[in-house]
Amino acid sequence: MASLILLTLKKTMQSFNPPIRTLMGPGPSDVHPRILSAMARPTIGHLDPAFVGMMDETKEGLKYIFQTENELTMPVSAPGSAGMETCFANLVEPGDKVVVCINGVFGMRMKENITRMGGEAIVVEDAWGDAVSTDKVEQALIENPDAKILAFVHAETSTGAQSDAKALCKIAHAFDCITIVDAVTSLAGSELRVDEWEIDAIYSGTQKCLSAMPGISPVSFNERALTKVKNRKTPVTSWFLDLNLVMGYWGKGAKRTYHHTAPVNTLYGLHESLVMISEEGLENSWARHQKNHEELKSGLEAMGINFLVNEADRLPQLNTVFIPEGVDDAAVRATLLNDYNLEIGAGLGAYAGKVWRIGLMGHSSRKENITLCLSALKNILG
Repeated sequence: MASLILLTLKKTMQSFNPPIRTLMGPGPSDVHPRILSAMARPTIGHLDPAFVGMMDETKEGLKYIFQTENELTMPVSAPGSAGMETCFANLVEPGDKVVVCINGVFGMRMKENITRMGGEAIVVEDAWGDAVSTDKVEQALIENPDAKILAFVHAETSTGAQSDAKALCKIAHAFDCITIVDAVTSLAGSELRVDEWEIDAIYSGTQKCLSAMPGISPVSFNERALTKVKNRKTPVTSWFLDLNLVMGYWGKGAKRTYHHTAPVNTLYGLHESLVMISEEGLENSWARHQKNHEELKSGLEAMGINFLVNEADRLPQLNTVFIPEGVDDAAVRATLLNDYNLEIGAGLGAYAGKVWRIGLMGHSSRKENITLCLSALKNILG
């Protein structure tokens, strides 16, 4: 049997050469050539002194883009979903009441994490496309004075809606709750200030506005969050994501305790991404995403294509627009992919077949990409 499998592989399996695409969907976004080049550098050991030095620089770079001084700021060796689970696995204990805001797919995933950790989810629900209602959150906390955590998505990737993280954190702290914030799509693309807004625990991903590859999840925890972790009555259910263990590897100083084999070359890519953001300037990155959104918006509206999210709550890097009446969603996206090598995203949930999600994230947020997208849509839609 083994020889037959080998013979089949020799006939059918060859080196993979992907097509060259322009990625303007909800993620991943285009990876910058500098980052691809960085990932091709020689692999060294994950406890090599040179690598440990790069780890320290990576932590400092993440602190800059999160705008925090939190010592526990690090990249989890897995995608953004693992960053989410890191927050919930460490902070939610059985029986904990957690107010969770749902205004799209990723709020629903937060709820799933809460219930799997044995917590009690108190749901605050808003329509898909709307920002999280601060009034509803405050009412939920009034009605549940024993709640311990408020969890919400800053930038909901399923709709392109952005919520007021600063206001939500202020409300949470007034009721003695800590906050867990999803910043997968907002980090480096929209204003985000962890320390100033007093965000307690936050997670993101590398594949959106960082112009990097999928597979790493930056996280940050402040002392308020760490106090809850240190005073748990039950062990963290995940060995791999237990902060008490992993910080022996990602902690401060040259001496590191082996925890897992880090994805060395992928972390080279993240490090290069952080170098590039520091060169551009974080606020310049925010401004670039906003400027390019305005240009895309003008072109789409000139074609009669309208946005799902109202302008005040709209993410510049994730543009969700209504598909014109009578237009075949799948056919248009297939033509974009096959004829223009351009990827845009489909709608999710109730908006499947009704909206497109057009990403302008990281290296994908460029004038030439906007020109390609607008001209391709104009040709296809006639």
